[in-house]
Amino acid sequence: MRPEKHYKNWNEIKTNDSWAVFKIMGEFVEGYEKLSKIGPCVSIFGSARTDPDHPYYLLSQNIAKRITENGFGVITGGGPGIMEGANKGAFEAGGTSVGLNIELPFEQHLNPYVDRDKSIDFDYFFVRKVMFLKYSQGFVVMPGGFGTLDELFEAVTLIQTKKVSKFPIILVGRTYWEGLIDWIKSSLLQANNIHNEDLELLHLVDTEDEVIEILTQFYDQFDLSPNF
Repeated sequence: MRPEKHYKNWNEIKTNDSWAVFKIMGEFVEGYEKLSKIGPCVSIFGSARTDPDHPYYLLSQNIAKRITENGFGVITGGGPGIMEGANKGAFEAGGTSVGLNIELPFEQHLNPYVDRDKSIDFDYFFVRKVMFLKYSQGFVVMPGGFGTLDELFEAVTLIQTKKVSKFPIILVGRTYWEGLIDWIKSSLLQANNIHNEDLELLHLVDTEDEVIEILTQFYDQFDLSPNF
């Protein structure tokens, strides 16, 4: 098939892309305006497929409660599963409960524990990730799938390359995450594709007490502020 046959359609696509800039700008403006007012928060990530009676759902709820009791708000992707558990913990503790929701063909719907004045809808994943990275004072990464891994490695990459300020990245669930850490050590580190100190960006824990200890120790040394 010869490309010139579809050249007209290609020009139409380029025109639509230009107009999409305004929609993207609108999402950035709404995100910055709302999130700049919420105060220090910690983001909690994890699978949307986790049932409410699952131990990881209950653990995310307990972690969020403890986080709010220590003066932070909680940010999640606003959906079901781990995200719902985290928002529920923050909500029940009377803390700030933020949801950065995104429209997906399956799984995603806004959970009922997000503060309605702190709910933002996004069409673009990359805009949503900027909001997580800019306004989070830490990432608590519960067991999840590709989306959770995407958010995890985005944060590690930007901290490693000094594009954002360093903040704690806490992996919850040793049995879930140890295989990934072992692979990073045996493959990435052994191939000299990362430095040994890059591994220090990741904290591996099992309990809410460990999460709070890491956050507290970090912010005994550093100020709370947006990350870039």
